[in-house]
Amino acid sequence: MKVVAITGKLQAACVEKPMPKIRQDFVLVKIEIAPMCTEYKAYKEGWISDTLGHEAAGVVVEVAQPGKVKVGDRVVVMPQYPCGKCSLCMRGDYIYCEHGVDALSICDSQTGTATYAQYMIKQDWLLLPIPDDMSTERASMVCCGLGPTFGAMQRMEVNAFDTVLVLGLGPVGLGAVINSVYRGAKVIGVESQPYRAKLALDLGAKTVLNPNDPDVLAQIKGLTGGLGVDKAIVCTAVPAAQKLAIDATRRRGQVAFVGWGGHLELGNMVPQGLTLHGVWHWNLQDMHPFLKMINQVGDLIDRQITHTFPMSRVQDAWELQLTGNCGKVLLKPWEGV
Repeated sequence: MKVVAITGKLQAACVEKPMPKIRQDFVLVKIEIAPMCTEYKAYKEGWISDTLGHEAAGVVVEVAQPGKVKVGDRVVVMPQYPCGKCSLCMRGDYIYCEHGVDALSICDSQTGTATYAQYMIKQDWLLLPIPDDMSTERASMVCCGLGPTFGAMQRMEVNAFDTVLVLGLGPVGLGAVINSVYRGAKVIGVESQPYRAKLALDLGAKTVLNPNDPDVLAQIKGLTGGLGVDKAIVCTAVPAAQKLAIDATRRRGQVAFVGWGGHLELGNMVPQGLTLHGVWHWNLQDMHPFLKMINQVGDLIDRQITHTFPMSRVQDAWELQLTGNCGKVLLKPWEGV
């Protein structure tokens, strides 16, 4: 099979790798859609790798034993390789599992854990069935396109009474806009990249402010009657955005950090009585309402997905991501290879 490899700084290629093997509850999936996330950063820095990606949707082509899926099922592949047995996994919070398994060792396979590839392996319980009336492209957005901020919305119980501040309007932040609009909340975005600021407005944000404006905090307070927003979601690792989220949220409000990294400054969090959430993904027990939402906001998702590339043009896709002039970008592993 073919997989994407970073071969040097700003260099990439599709290379041949052995087909994956499966055992136990593992399943072989033919990948039809591989949503792109932050792998472009590794491409920019030249981190040599041929195991790239963590989002995928496709078709089951082989099962090692009878289980939760069968050959021919269309599925979305959830990220990571959790144990499936601990208390976190059992209650749907598998993404926080501390006992991840070695999939390649279990399956005695050299390959299969990359999504920038034509095939991959995954435990059957981490494959979500795609409804018959849903496209594979839209379904693939339950991963990083919509998933992390869906989890944040669930955790903070965002509703139509809320004003939500979304900081960082990359693909994840754009997903936060869609999730907020679906719940009827008013969205204030913060983003300096013009393309993404405009796209957020197209998706339903009421206004988008520039974080480089020295009075951006005053602008947010002015839009909220001087109180601050009810809830904030930080979709970037920029420390200034983290601080702004805390300062711009009303007393007894809630803040969710989805973006990783940076150096957190608590600032006014304690005297304002804020609740801070760290949210990596969403709980599997919410699968049915999440898929229902995707069907209801399908047109918005189609706008969030701004570009699709054959896997053979992955380098062009990464170059586009580096400009920021895109929303969510999808790869098709079987086109052009």
